[in-house]
Amino acid sequence: MQLYNKLSAQERAVLLEEAGTERLTLSFYQYAHIGNPQLFRDHLFLAWNKLEVLGRIYVAHEGINGQLSVPAPNFDAFKAHLDSIDFLKDIRLNIAVEQDLKSFLKLTIKVRKKIVADGLEDNSFDVTQKGEHVNAEKFNALLADPNTICVDMRNHYESEIGHFKGAVTPDVDTFRESLPIIEEDLAAHKSDKNLLMYCTGGIRCEKASAYFKHKGFENVFQLEGGIIEYTRQVKAQGLENQFIGKNFVFDERRGERISDDIISQCHQCGAPCDTHVNCANEACHLLFIQCDDCQKKMETTCSSDCHEIIQLPVEEQKALRKGTHNSNKIFKKGRSEVLKFKSH
Repeated sequence: MQLYNKLSAQERAVLLEEAGTERLTLSFYQYAHIGNPQLFRDHLFLAWNKLEVLGRIYVAHEGINGQLSVPAPNFDAFKAHLDSIDFLKDIRLNIAVEQDLKSFLKLTIKVRKKIVADGLEDNSFDVTQKGEHVNAEKFNALLADPNTICVDMRNHYESEIGHFKGAVTPDVDTFRESLPIIEEDLAAHKSDKNLLMYCTGGIRCEKASAYFKHKGFENVFQLEGGIIEYTRQVKAQGLENQFIGKNFVFDERRGERISDDIISQCHQCGAPCDTHVNCANEACHLLFIQCDDCQKKMETTCSSDCHEIIQLPVEEQKALRKGTHNSNKIFKKGRSEVLKFKSH
């Protein structure tokens, strides 16, 4: 009984190319009380592997968070399986703004302590006691209200390439960092201001809205479905788009174009650019913004040192990085001092 992915990303990419089947990239989440996350995880893998689902899914006692792609012909069967699970029946699926055959190259389903790492150890904090969900139309109305403080619940490298007009964009690397910062900065406005939050697909906002309600904030709102669903509603209903730039996404595409505005710059030369890449040196793999010219010149590396390393034979590169663990400290997400034009 196969419970884990057995193909490499390269092998899967070839198979996807050969199959030529249209795939749908989508995401969803649900906070719920799951008694046995491991058993639930194995059940999902067995069902979804048969449907050729690919993606990155996290399961925990507090719920499920999934970003994935499914062959278009198998979508109805996939939806039927979701509907067969009580707490996932009729769940909203955020369909990606831009589709890509190779948005995901493996099916990875992991059991985690939490589906969104928050650093909280408060047992009286109930994530299901969330704030009010608002659609795109009401979000725009709240955004225009001078009595509203709009906060981007994403990280600095996400908001750097795109955000809502007038939003507060905390300079943080992780979601867990943003919670105490926002609580402290807005402590004087727990009852006299609207706290309006948004994120990519809604999962971080939902936890944040419950957290801030728990901390005494009275008027807490979150954008239902996040930027992804907002964009769909704006197009479908002919609403005014208040999001500028790109929406960062956590798959091979790394971004979806929402407006024509380019609000960030190449971290190496300063030219207008909002394309994220990972450094080609496997021992570095830094996420940063790089324009086409610099990408050609530097061969998708972040520094002259990394550029020199990728010229070495593969075995020498492996020897150099032996014992190096690619932790979050190594990935750094744009914080490296080698980047002359980084925004922070």
